[in-house]
Amino acid sequence: MAGIGFALRRLARRDDLLGVLQGYAHSAFITSGPWMFTILALAGINFVGRGMVGPEELSLFRVVVIYNFCFSVVLTGPLVLVATRYLADAIYAKAVDAAPGMLLATLGLAYALAALTAGPFYLLFSDLPAPILAGGLVNFFLVCGIWVVSIFLSALKDYLSVTTAFGLGMLGGMAMTAALGAFYGAAGMVWGFSLGLAGIQFGLIARVFAEYPYKVARLFAFLAYFRKYWDLALIGLVANLAVWSDKWVMWFAPEREVVSGAMVIHTAYDSAMFVAYLTILPALTLFTVNIETRFFEHYQGFYRDIQSHATYDQIARNHRSIIAALVESGRNLIILQGAVCAVTIFTAPAIVGALGLHYQQIGMFRFGALGAFFQAMFLFCTVILAYFDLRGRNLAVQLLYLAANAGFTLAFSRLGFAWYGYGYFLGSLLAFAVGYLMVADAVRRLPYFAFVANNPSVR
Repeated sequence: MAGIGFALRRLARRDDLLGVLQGYAHSAFITSGPWMFTILALAGINFVGRGMVGPEELSLFRVVVIYNFCFSVVLTGPLVLVATRYLADAIYAKAVDAAPGMLLATLGLAYALAALTAGPFYLLFSDLPAPILAGGLVNFFLVCGIWVVSIFLSALKDYLSVTTAFGLGMLGGMAMTAALGAFYGAAGMVWGFSLGLAGIQFGLIARVFAEYPYKVARLFAFLAYFRKYWDLALIGLVANLAVWSDKWVMWFAPEREVVSGAMVIHTAYDSAMFVAYLTILPALTLFTVNIETRFFEHYQGFYRDIQSHATYDQIARNHRSIIAALVESGRNLIILQGAVCAVTIFTAPAIVGALGLHYQQIGMFRFGALGAFFQAMFLFCTVILAYFDLRGRNLAVQLLYLAANAGFTLAFSRLGFAWYGYGYFLGSLLAFAVGYLMVADAVRRLPYFAFVANNPSVR
């Protein structure tokens, strides 16, 4: 993400307020576009749709969108992370002519995964009416495609086109969902939402082909990276499983809703957590625009000087500068996200009331905001581990987060409604604590990792 982060940082450093607002707004779409689109669209459609369709129609629409987003991100996670590494290496080697072919190949593989998984599920287990079933399948394919195209977002310096694609897609999707839903119920809502997703996906694809105007060649060259980076593929799978594990556990709680066939959700828990996730947007934008770019400059200087046969004193100075940058950036991040979290917790009743949620969800929402705070900090720890290519540590802490999030949520779900949300909060807290210790140890021993542990010649 540092690639586009530098362009956004220059925009944010313009000597006017508009530049700052534009920089952080673009960053929000680039870092969080797909899931932000989902949450805002669900909230907006749920708010507007109450007067147009009945509760059952809204439930059918919600369950289709939630299932499509959660299972698509899990299924495409390994593919997306390995392909991202391939693209990053290609950009570093200045050999990006394979990018168009890789895009088409990854889209094809994502669609194949969608056909092999969502196809049988919708046909055999969903019990949905045919128009909603067909719309749900199309929607699943489109969501998978957006996750794949998101590989290229950080490499596109034209942040305006990315924001435009997401912005127009969001507005068009919500408008079409409302318009078609008024005439065709849940089926119209699913197809209208899919039209918005199609606008986002094909708009971004067009931008990628414009950015990389090369012939389509070497479509499946990146598949060799699955053997080399098998642990990276596992990280992509486990990380997304961990994020969704608490929701899946809650889908078996006593208050769950059986919407259609095997499709169940827990509306109270899901909606509270989705809204709580929005509280990490300020931290994500700050990280992309300021923190990661500053860290990357010191990170790049550290390894560049090693390649230039720098003296030990220079390497030690660079090491200290990385530590100082991380300490200062971490402090700023914790202050910002902590303030947002505190305000959210104190104003939770007003937020819940304004969004049309039930007041019984206030407790879940508050613990969701706390959990999101620690999940954001955990995410940034895993990004630093990825920079230092510590894939073993990254996989281990992701497995811990999966076990903690699912295990704590299961334990507290048995204690009753008043305890819902504690599991996600404690799982995120534990994962962050372990992730922080791993990062602190790696940064403290960075020269050892650079010269010995991660040195291919030593291996």
